[in-house]
Amino acid sequence: MTMTKHYLCAASVAVLFAACAPAPKEEAKKEPEKYNTPQVQGYQEMAIPADNPMTAAKVELGKQLYYDKRISGDSSRSCYSCHLKEKGLTDGLPTAIGAYEAKLTRSSPTMWNVGYYPALYWDGRSPALEKQVVGAWSGGNMGCTGKDGKPTADDCAGRLNQIEGYKKSFEAVFGPGPVTKENAAKAIAAFMRTIVTTSERSPWVRFRNGDQSALSEEARRGWTVFSEKAKCTNCHDGILLTDMQFHNVGIGMDAKEPDKGRFVVTKEEKDTGAFKTPSLFGIADSAPYFHNGSVKTLEEAVDIMAGGGKKNKYLDTTNLKPYKLSKAEKADLLAFLRSLSANYDIADPVLP
Repeated sequence: MTMTKHYLCAASVAVLFAACAPAPKEEAKKEPEKYNTPQVQGYQEMAIPADNPMTAAKVELGKQLYYDKRISGDSSRSCYSCHLKEKGLTDGLPTAIGAYEAKLTRSSPTMWNVGYYPALYWDGRSPALEKQVVGAWSGGNMGCTGKDGKPTADDCAGRLNQIEGYKKSFEAVFGPGPVTKENAAKAIAAFMRTIVTTSERSPWVRFRNGDQSALSEEARRGWTVFSEKAKCTNCHDGILLTDMQFHNVGIGMDAKEPDKGRFVVTKEEKDTGAFKTPSLFGIADSAPYFHNGSVKTLEEAVDIMAGGGKKNKYLDTTNLKPYKLSKAEKADLLAFLRSLSANYDIADPVLP
């Protein structure tokens, strides 16, 4: 009986100590390291969507996807195929060529600073980079249209589940589960937000932040012509060299069936033939010019704008006024435009 009591007492003490013992600590979730998104010095901070925070792992994954031709319908081209560094982040073609050799109707715009834009595409139909990526993926650019036997964007994203390196990267960034086009688009958009004209990459940005030596004397004179006599800053405004608005400058309006531009989005007659003001970064390398690639040289583009654009019913005469330049002034203006280079110093990724 005494022995039984001792056993009961010992058992009670063991239970008591077990109850008082500290609970095992849950493993703390490792927060992703803060990512310092590149910024254009002297401009407002880039807004990052709450549902797509920037992380180094996500940016690296997005970079791989941006360069990977396997995500297009016929595996013939990547996002980078239309935005080449040697072409001012365009493709150097009058109008873009998509997957399956589809001939598209507009030129490839430059990618510089797209993370700051409130509306994407020439007509501004996409309000966010993530939506723009899905739109390009499921449209003529990447060819995952789901039409005429072609794969859908979901199908193209699904291919990545079969690539072990991608599968691991997606799980590390987005958690367990299959790859989706939405998550792939988030990663690509995150990378695109790093394509920024920082002061290290852009002489113009250094100049606007006080470094007069960043531009040659000829280019500085050209800036005066650009901003004062030609009043190009009516539309190519600020450090980003765009007002992000839509204007009809008359290009293509003499076609049998003109591209209606912004009108397709707003259905407002005043927007007929209006297109988003392009940034001028890398303009010397990004010929041909305008939304339809119809102007072959920078000199010709300057002449058209100096003439006040091409006359048509919807021409933006508020911002476009004809002006005359002397030979020296035109040379200076062209020197300024050619100084708007930007160094795309992003190395090609290693693909899984």
